[in-house]
Amino acid sequence: MSHSLGIAIESLVAILLMLTIGYCMVLNSRLKRLKADEHSLKATIGELITATEIAERAIGGLKHTVRDVNENLGNQLTSAAQMSDQLKKQLAEGDNVIRRLSKIVLAARPAADPAPAVPQESIPKVSAAKAVAAAAQAFSDRRRSDGIAA
Repeated sequence: MSHSLGIAIESLVAILLMLTIGYCMVLNSRLKRLKADEHSLKATIGELITATEIAERAIGGLKHTVRDVNENLGNQLTSAAQMSDQLKKQLAEGDNVIRRLSKIVLAARPAADPAPAVPQESIPKVSAAKAVAAAAQAFSDRRRSDGIAA
């Protein structure tokens, strides 16, 4: 009996060794897949780091561009404000010149009234002030429509 007990124990050990070898083969295949996944994951992480660096450089470039645009826009706004002030002054001066010309025309009209070539009956009677006002209005309308004074 001792001989059959020894064979049974030896058989049991052989079966357990075969199971251990089979389990080691399964573990080996799983480890290979894990290593492959690790390499794939490392490649993905490397690509992610590269993409992050590119995005950081792009953001830096955008910040620089925004800063330049803000500076240029600020300079252009300042220039536009100065131009607007200059145009306001020129318009005020133009209005002043029109007023002075109106006064000159009013002062000169009664003294320099030559005989008209058209009979007096065909010319409607208009006061000198209304005539000057109408002339100034026509001049003002022409200046506004063309964008220039004369």
